[in-house]
Amino acid sequence: MSEESVQFFEGVEKLLEIWFTGDGAASQAADLRKIPRGKLESLLKIVRCEIISFMKNEQVDAYVLSESSMFISKRRFILKTCGTTTPLLCLEPLLLLAEQYAGFTEVEDLFYSRKNYKRPDLQVTPHKHFDQEVALLDSLFPDGVAYCMGAVNKDCWYLYTLNPFTRRAPRQPLPVLDEPDQTLEILMTDLDPEVMSIFSKEESLNATEATKRSGIDKIIPNMIIDDFLFEPCGYSMNGVTKNGCYMTIHITPEPEFSYVSFETNVPCSSYREIINKVLDTFLPGKFTVTVFANQASPTKDTAEELQYLSTIGEWQRRDVQHCRFKNYDLIYTFYSKFPS
Repeated sequence: MSEESVQFFEGVEKLLEIWFTGDGAASQAADLRKIPRGKLESLLKIVRCEIISFMKNEQVDAYVLSESSMFISKRRFILKTCGTTTPLLCLEPLLLLAEQYAGFTEVEDLFYSRKNYKRPDLQVTPHKHFDQEVALLDSLFPDGVAYCMGAVNKDCWYLYTLNPFTRRAPRQPLPVLDEPDQTLEILMTDLDPEVMSIFSKEESLNATEATKRSGIDKIIPNMIIDDFLFEPCGYSMNGVTKNGCYMTIHITPEPEFSYVSFETNVPCSSYREIINKVLDTFLPGKFTVTVFANQASPTKDTAEELQYLSTIGEWQRRDVQHCRFKNYDLIYTFYSKFPS
C-alpha cells in the first residue's frame, strides 16, 4: 500500500507548557483551574481540537483531546496536540484568561517543543516551519530563545524557552526551586506493526482492552487511567496519581507513519526503568529521549546517566546533547536500532 493511498496523519505533537506566577497575596489565591470550561472549549477551537474526556483530582485537571491532551494545575498549563493543530494561536487568549479568571499576571517559564514533522508541507501557519513558530513566540516573549537539538537534516527536536539567565523585572521571588519538577518525554517512530495493530478497532474492542493488552497499565503502576481508542485506529491516554503527577501516551499506529509519544513528570532517582518499560511495550526502530529536571528534582542525576548510556538494549545512541537553562537542566538523546 503506498503512503498516498493511506490518509496521512501527523502523529508528531506540538507541546506547550507554561508556568504562571503573580505578585504577593493575590497570587496565593490564583489558580488556572478557575478558568471556566466554556472558555477552555473556545480556546481549543482556535487550536482546532476538542475535549473528548476529562478527569480530575485535587492537584490536576486532565483532558483527553481529539488531538492529544491538556493538563491544568494551579499554575501550570500543558497543551499537547498532534495533527494539523495550531496551539500557538491560542497563546494570547490564554494569557488573557489566566489574568481574567485565574489571577495570574506573569509568565514565569515557558517551554514549546516538538520533533521534526514527517510532512511539514501539510501543517498550517504558523506551524509550517520552526522559524514561523519562533517569530510568533518572540512577538509575545521578548526574552525567549530557540534551540534545535539533534541533526537538522535527520531526526531533530526543537525547543523554545524563556531566556536562561535573565529576569525581566525584580519581584518577590516565589520558592520555585523548592518545588521539584521534572519531565521525561520519549518520542518513538518506526514501531512494531504487531504492537501497533492492538490500537485499532479491528483488534481491540475498546480502549481498556488496548491498554491492558499492550501493557500500558504496567508502565507506571497506581495511575488512574482515562483512555480512548479512536475509529478506525489511534489511541490516547492520560494517567494521574493522587499527588498530581501525570503520564500521557498518544499513538498513531498506521505502519506508513507510525508514531508514539510517552510523557510523565513522575519523580524518581532514575528514569532507566521507565524508559526500558516503554521501549519493551512499543518496540520502536528509533526514538528520542528528553529529560528536564530542576535542582530540587530527585531526577537530576538521570541526565548524567543518559550521557554515558551508549546503548539501551538493542538500540544504539546516535546523538546526545546537554543544556543548562535558568531553572532546569535538559538532556536530549537519540537512539536507533543496530543495523540488522
